[in-house]
Amino acid sequence: MAKLILLRHGESEWNKLNLFTGWKDVSLTDQGKIEAKLAAFAIQNLKVDINYAFTSALKRAKNTLEIVLYILKKDIGIISDKALNERNYGDLTGLNKDEARKKWGDEQVKIWRRSYDVAPENGESLKDTSNRTIPYFKDNILPKLYNNENVIITAHGNSLRSIIMHVEELSEEEIINVEITTGIPIVYEFENKKMIKKTELFVKRY
Repeated sequence: MAKLILLRHGESEWNKLNLFTGWKDVSLTDQGKIEAKLAAFAIQNLKVDINYAFTSALKRAKNTLEIVLYILKKDIGIISDKALNERNYGDLTGLNKDEARKKWGDEQVKIWRRSYDVAPENGESLKDTSNRTIPYFKDNILPKLYNNENVIITAHGNSLRSIIMHVEELSEEEIINVEITTGIPIVYEFENKKMIKKTELFVKRY
């Protein structure tokens, strides 16, 4: 049996400011570093030997993974690839989400943030994000799970949503309601090349 651990990075500087971040390479806040540590302690309680660690090319995800592996005392190489990057928010990048709602309305902003195939101007939809994330997942990560090796991925709300959509076989309508909190590990168990169990680990928030 293999475990796949998905972890959205800890709070970033732009999360704290409620800005659309996308491909902007911002750092973790102090709170984000704490969230990464608490996630590591939750993962530690699983007593699982992590064999491979994947992350995006953005430092908020990579730094989260570095903190987790340090606490777990796991000296394994980190595999970083832009295929796991957050979706590109295009012209929304850097805008305050509340101000965007005032300008375009709650429903339009929700569509941009949660829909499957509607992209903001000059940006990516979840479908676009999936078109790079899922092939990478199938080629580089699934074979390891099928070989009963344990994998952690630290990435972003939308790149992880695309992976979750694939793993759970969710529809385009079902994925709309899926939200991923920073610093909360989600664990999938695989057996005989099938996902058999999903667990969201409890992490005490301060």
